[in-house]
Amino acid sequence: MVTCKLTDKQSDAWDALRFSTRDAKVFRNATIILLSAGGNSKPLIAQELGCSLATVDTVRRHYREQGIDGLVPRTSPGRPSRATPQYRAALREAVQTPPQSLGYGFSVWSLARLAQHLKRKTDVLLSEDQWGRVPRREGFFYQRPKHTMKGKRDEAAYERARRQLKRLKKKRLNPMPTKC
Repeated sequence: MVTCKLTDKQSDAWDALRFSTRDAKVFRNATIILLSAGGNSKPLIAQELGCSLATVDTVRRHYREQGIDGLVPRTSPGRPSRATPQYRAALREAVQTPPQSLGYGFSVWSLARLAQHLKRKTDVLLSEDQWGRVPRREGFFYQRPKHTMKGKRDEAAYERARRQLKRLKKKRLNPMPTKC
């Protein structure tokens, strides 16, 4: 069993790091070092944290080689996103432009419509999973449009009918006479 020896002061510093970070991986890595210093075995640590034995080995190795800097992951796993800076710029431009000014017959962007527009413009089509993240990272949020009749109805007739209905509701109905 490989253990890391920590003084009380170092242990307190590790706890402070663990609870001050917002990165789940840094929290997990600091916890691995603290559990290792506590004499816990590699399989027990992996089981407690829900990670693999290889992860425990890797975190311990990075800690031995780089110290506390070894706990912060340097690169994200997986292939790079297809949402390039050019794609993101086209997204920002499209979202801030009314669809009708681009020649479309609709007035509100939907995610599907926006994805197809950007595919035509950049030749990149993102998965649905990416579409949940990319606009949010660019500061855009989406919601279902609220459909109203405003602008499509005769506003003067609507106001007359609204006032008449209000008067009718206020009118007191004569109660039916009761027989005793």
